[in-house]
Amino acid sequence: MMHTTIPSSLPSAAPSADWPSLSAVLCHDWLTGMRGGERVLELLCEGFPSAPIYTLLANPGTVSKSISSHPIHTSWLQHIPSIEDKYRALLPLFPAAIRSLHPPPAEVVISTSSCVAKSIIPHPRSRHLCYCFTPMRYAWTFYEEYFGGSPIKGLIARPLLAWLRRWDRRTADRVDLFVAISQHVRERIKTFYGREADVVYPPVDTVRCTPGPTAGTCDFDLIVSAMVPYKRIDLAIDAYNQLGYPLKIVGVGGKRAELAARAMPNITFEGWRSDDEVLALYRHCRLLIFPGEEDFGIVPLEAQACGKPVVAYGKGGALETVKPGVSGIFFDRQTPDALSRAIIEAARHAWDPVAIRRHAETFGTHAFIRGLSAAIEKCHNLPYRNMSLKREE
Repeated sequence: MMHTTIPSSLPSAAPSADWPSLSAVLCHDWLTGMRGGERVLELLCEGFPSAPIYTLLANPGTVSKSISSHPIHTSWLQHIPSIEDKYRALLPLFPAAIRSLHPPPAEVVISTSSCVAKSIIPHPRSRHLCYCFTPMRYAWTFYEEYFGGSPIKGLIARPLLAWLRRWDRRTADRVDLFVAISQHVRERIKTFYGREADVVYPPVDTVRCTPGPTAGTCDFDLIVSAMVPYKRIDLAIDAYNQLGYPLKIVGVGGKRAELAARAMPNITFEGWRSDDEVLALYRHCRLLIFPGEEDFGIVPLEAQACGKPVVAYGKGGALETVKPGVSGIFFDRQTPDALSRAIIEAARHAWDPVAIRRHAETFGTHAFIRGLSAAIEKCHNLPYRNMSLKREE
């Protein structure tokens, strides 16, 4: 779990008046650390300072004061001992847990969801906007990455995931307006839920993420990522084992020991690092490596805001956040050779840090607030959907 120190809060990018003056309830999957989703929630907490937060489980000591200062209501999962360390293994219980939450009347419910938050049952007179990071990843995508390595686990998982997909699709009707974090996720929402979605890109803190005061040493490449299968850190390790160039990997997760055993001495594992430490690494690296398929990807934009180019797999959200030849290079197949060729090409390219930074600035916090505020107003002005759909399990 990526916490021991509370990361610094995003700077207030805009006054609260930029948000609609509506009563709101916020819903988030879980509160166990500060990652990209929690950065979005943090801005919503600043924009709706009296809004309660509903979530499956919470460890308030692992999130920022902007979040923990709000009333936090959890499901019965919270009472399971050591739940913060094993909640992902309890996926089959999530539908019942989210149904146990009963938000009060409000003009709008705003769920920030990559799992089950979008399935909360709103009060009958509340409109529900879901800011969707992705439809439930465990159920719809990356089956091989999560379950393909174990035939027994896969055999058990198939019927469970089929049931989860049916439930997830049915409860999408509890949402009045979907807002996707990328065109890539918008297409998933249309495919899996049969629903249209607006697109508002997540906020990148271009106030904090800036080029360093000096050019830096630029004598290593960088990965900032959780150690989970779909991130494809194994691919980068194989490529850098061949190249021999220094690679620093920041992050924690269940696959770390396996990945470390695979790596040659030129690859170092930095573990969890604070925001300030990650910022220093962005500023001093040569390239950021992004080997997995992501729904959006805040990390590449943070690196670009620091004037650093990105080598990314040419699929998913990276196609919307990396500008080829200006802020990075794509590789088209997830093989060590394809990645190695792209790294060599990027190392030879004459990059313009100013142009890279300018591209990243188009994804700044103000753009997010403007876009999501407009979507919230749109949702509030929609006719009520069939209330039976919201109450139907």
